Amino acid sequence: MDLLQAVREAGSIGAAAKSLSLSYRHVWGELKRWESALGQPLIHWEKGQAARLTEFADKLLWAERQAQARLAPQISALQAELEKTFSVAFDPQSHVLPIYASHDDGLVLLREQAAAQSLHLDLRFCGSVDAIRALNDGRCTVAGFHAPLQPKPHSLVARTYKPLLRTGLHKLMGFALRQQGLMVAPGNPLSLLSLADLLRPEVRVVNRGRGTGTRLLLDAWLEENAIAASQLRGYQHEESSHASVAACIASGNADVGLGIASAAQAQGLGFVPLVQEAYWLVCHRSALETPALQALRSVLQTPPWQQQLNQLPGYTASPECGEVQSLKHTLPWWHFKSPAH
Repeated sequence: MDLLQAVREAGSIGAAAKSLSLSYRHVWGELKRWESALGQPLIHWEKGQAARLTEFADKLLWAERQAQARLAPQISALQAELEKTFSVAFDPQSHVLPIYASHDDGLVLLREQAAAQSLHLDLRFCGSVDAIRALNDGRCTVAGFHAPLQPKPHSLVARTYKPLLRTGLHKLMGFALRQQGLMVAPGNPLSLLSLADLLRPEVRVVNRGRGTGTRLLLDAWLEENAIAASQLRGYQHEESSHASVAACIASGNADVGLGIASAAQAQGLGFVPLVQEAYWLVCHRSALETPALQALRSVLQTPPWQQQLNQLPGYTASPECGEVQSLKHTLPWWHFKSPAH
């Protein structure tokens, strides 16, 4: 493109070569090579006449200008991101920590807070179950999942998480306490106050996908009360995040869905708190002493971070924020007697 532009401005191959500090032979050869490669003439080669671009060459230059005008902002942003990424790679004081986690607004804030301290969280949201599986498969260093503060030992929540977590291998880190509840239309026009209200025939439910902790809470309630999922109108309607559930309700495509207060507030919805749950970060014991995990724990334990988290609707920093906890000490799933037969 530089060769074509130079020929257009200079009016000859020789003058174009001089303006580019190249030899006439090089410029002439390159133009001929590109004509052969593109299968189209680029220059009107007429003796005694000024060098002129062909219509095809003019179109090429126009296409380049259009592409630059349209893509310049994206290219600039990509260049900045690449520079940032490589600067992290060459900075011995920075760390990258891959995290798979259940969707959580607190983790989004944490990513921003950590980046300011040279800890870059490579955060990927998925269901709680999938996050722990990713940890066990070696696809991440930390997983984020949530459950009621004291899930019943034989509950669906306990039966789902227990096979995925091994005492002695995994360690928990305190992160946050948050409210799960009903996201409803502003003013709660249908007066939805409990999970039992979801059974009303006129109520349209929007659900989370399988493998998410929020779906697990709903399914556990259905199981405990011997209620068939088919009794909930819209149970099969699934969305991928708290934000998308809230957007579905805000658009009028559903009346209610389980979710977190911050997602409801972001869409201007009403929120009916139902249960306080713990959101934990889990890693392999062997990773605890790595620089990235040490940096993460340091960020979690700072008062400015905990104050920021406390300002998020429905959130409270865990009393053990950043502290390492054992599975046996924190969860009741390994300390119960088998039911009598």
